[in-house]
Amino acid sequence: MKTETLNIKTNFMKSNFKLLAFIAFFGILLNSCSSDDDNGSSSVDAPEITGFEYGEGSAHSTEQVAYKGSDIHLEAEIYAESVVSSITLSIHAHDLPLAEGEVEWDFFQEYTGSNYQVINPTFHEHVDVPTDIPAGEYHIELVVIDELGNSTEIEGHLEILDYITLSEFGVSETAVRGDDFHAEFMINALNGIHEITVDVHGHDLPLGEGDVEWDQEYVFSEGYHDLTEVEFHEHIDVPATAPVGEYHVTFTVEDEDGNTTSYETHIDITAS
Repeated sequence: MKTETLNIKTNFMKSNFKLLAFIAFFGILLNSCSSDDDNGSSSVDAPEITGFEYGEGSAHSTEQVAYKGSDIHLEAEIYAESVVSSITLSIHAHDLPLAEGEVEWDFFQEYTGSNYQVINPTFHEHVDVPTDIPAGEYHIELVVIDELGNSTEIEGHLEILDYITLSEFGVSETAVRGDDFHAEFMINALNGIHEITVDVHGHDLPLGEGDVEWDQEYVFSEGYHDLTEVEFHEHIDVPATAPVGEYHVTFTVEDEDGNTTSYETHIDITAS
């Protein structure tokens, strides 16, 4: 009887031990799962971009306007829980019409300098604007990627303008030598007009008896100098000795900062 009782106690203890071992194992498993969940819930968030501003570089403007031949000022604050790996900037337009001599501008630059590969960098750059691109609306995008592969982006639009714009042209198509031809157009010059030149010349026109080659530049400043918006309206004398034929006429406006823009046309000079 004692032996049987001892066996029952032994079996009971073994059963308790197995149960305790199972409970301990289950507790470890739950703790492991809980730790995994904690790691997942504390994952690093993607960077944040705030205070993104851009505009005319020389004035550090935030008006989202820049000028051909000048530069763009760009700045943004970046909050990043992990070290930033790269910052990329892209600027491009969508189907802007190209004038003669103009090319499309599709800017892309990746910034990976030591000043940016840190936590919470400040982005500050100046980008040159080419002179031979079309004016109009451009799309601008800033993308930040951290070393864990998290990324975020911000975008906007930038208006690129000419310092000088010419419009509403009205120029005589023909003129009689000894008379004059008429020219008018509107000028908008951000920095004020310095002077306007009109260059007239022919190309290998045959000289008749008494003819003298007509190749002349006319300079106009009175009534235009320092103005930012004005109508150019002049009558230009055609020499009575000018050979008949087609002449090339170029109107060039220069502003007070030395920027220029031109308009070209042709005029036929007749004998009568």
